[in-house]
Amino acid sequence: MRLDKFLKLSRLVKRRTAAQEMAEIGAVRINGRVCKQSSEVRENDTIEIAYPRHILTVKVLNADESALKRGAAACEAISDKKAEPDIKPW
Repeated sequence: MRLDKFLKLSRLVKRRTAAQEMAEIGAVRINGRVCKQSSEVRENDTIEIAYPRHILTVKVLNADESALKRGAAACEAISDKKAEPDIKPW
């Protein structure tokens, strides 16, 4: 599944366009690599998302679109670190 769609369906980001913008500026990484909005998300991938005030790291449990639409668990949080307000995380 595409990264932007996964972020939206897993409710890590409210809108798909916001997920696309975050990927475009480099605020999302898959397995430690900066990625595009169209990058493939697979089970057991690690995704790091840099929000304005914190960095969330999650492990992908399910990347099946139909299962996520039915309410299956998409990911589990690994860590949630506070980001410095004056320093951009990436």
